[in-house]
Amino acid sequence: MNLTVQDGLTALTAKLAAGGIDGAGREARLILSHILDTTPDRMSLIARDPLASDLLDRALGLATRRAGGTPMSHILGHRDFWGRRFEVTADVLDPRPETETLIAAALAVPFASVLDLGTGSGCILLTLLAERLPARGLGADLSDAALAVARRNAAALGVADRARLIRSDWFAEISGSFDLIVSNPPYIAAEEMPALAPELSFEPRMALTDERDGLTAYRAITAGAGAHLTPGGRLMVEIGWQQGAAVAELFQQAGLSGVQILPDLDGRDRVVSGQHPG
Repeated sequence: MNLTVQDGLTALTAKLAAGGIDGAGREARLILSHILDTTPDRMSLIARDPLASDLLDRALGLATRRAGGTPMSHILGHRDFWGRRFEVTADVLDPRPETETLIAAALAVPFASVLDLGTGSGCILLTLLAERLPARGLGADLSDAALAVARRNAAALGVADRARLIRSDWFAEISGSFDLIVSNPPYIAAEEMPALAPELSFEPRMALTDERDGLTAYRAITAGAGAHLTPGGRLMVEIGWQQGAAVAELFQQAGLSGVQILPDLDGRDRVVSGQHPG
């Protein structure tokens, strides 16, 4: 039997739908375009082209993993974020659209130096450096494996000469002051973990939860921020949508001024911002 690309899409869609994947047709195009080294929007143009059986087998293998809950970013090995492609592995948190709220807020203020605490893939730090020439930045993380991913992303995006990446437990190994400090820390409370979407079980647990009330990281960050912000510098953190008031209070207790809670595109609290009174 001579298989076509359309036959492959049909088979992949059926497997993904049987696995309960929403948008099975869209994800089938993502998987097959990945195998064929093309783009999803070309699938309709090449639908009648022949498809080798071994390529279909490879695609079906990926679809089986996806139906089993593996995130699409882990299958493809990347995630697009703020218009750029970032390598993603099981060692880092998958960049998410809501984090772009933090990027937008940061780019709305002046800065020449930035510190990213818990940098993971580097998507926040490296995006800010790519958007703001000639700013320089420091990214810190406890995971050596995550730092390795961030270094590869920095090189791929051409900002490695302006990004330093080090192992640090929040501010423990940090010296100097920065115009901007950003972070998307682990903010899910331990009691909330069992109810999370199955896909999140494939991500590093230490990037998701503090194993306590979800506020541990914010206490550490706000306590140390004042000593590492330039006069007038800003601290901005991503939060869980129900944490706005609690995190804003920590900002105020730390002496930060102009504290704001910013919503994401869905209208949910997503970023808390404050300024060193300097």
